[in-house]
Amino acid sequence: MEENTVVSIREMDVFQDDILVLKGVNLEVNKGDFFYIIGKTGSGKSSLLKTLYADLPFVSGEAQVVGYDLQKLKRKDIPFLRRKLGIVFQEFQLLQDRNIEENLFFVMRATGWKDKKAMKDKATEILGKVGLQNKGYKMPHQVSGGEQQRLGIARALINDPVLILADEPTGNLDPQSSEGIIELLLDISKNKCAVLMATHDYSLFEKFPSQTFVCEHGRLIEGGKGDASTSSA
Repeated sequence: MEENTVVSIREMDVFQDDILVLKGVNLEVNKGDFFYIIGKTGSGKSSLLKTLYADLPFVSGEAQVVGYDLQKLKRKDIPFLRRKLGIVFQEFQLLQDRNIEENLFFVMRATGWKDKKAMKDKATEILGKVGLQNKGYKMPHQVSGGEQQRLGIARALINDPVLILADEPTGNLDPQSSEGIIELLLDISKNKCAVLMATHDYSLFEKFPSQTFVCEHGRLIEGGKGDASTSSA
């Protein structure tokens, strides 16, 4: 892969439970890109992202993701692949029994952090970036849905990823909170971290246009900038 390239896919087939959901996917993502992957529920958006972070098995084609060849990827290498990624889910997947800061510390410890001062400094830095400064002591249920998703994004940023994979990150949010999350992800992409965001919320990429790819009829089709004309809501 070129130094600037974080994802390079050629003729990759995407399977879910032995069912072919996307055939012959071609996609190249460079540092700082922000791409929407759009399409109806069940069209293959999530399956594509899960294949990229090795939650679904790679079956055929060619795929390089943040320097890892998915065709040759061994099970023991999957955690190291994921440390170079940030993954944001529709369901926030927060630890409800500990506060916002401790949610970040949990991920840090799981990915090899040991220095308590460095952990504290990083948590403070990231919470500031996502607009949660001074809220580290609060429990997840004490903040809004939009703020919980901001914590999800903060968690994804801990290890300074070069690629964020966001799977329907606004699916459980009201329109105002959704717009705040998109603005945050767009800001992140301006700092050379590429973002691939799966969504079926067409209003978002009409208001915040960016390059789109459409999952339709078992294919990933390149659209225009904020152009959903090849699909229907």
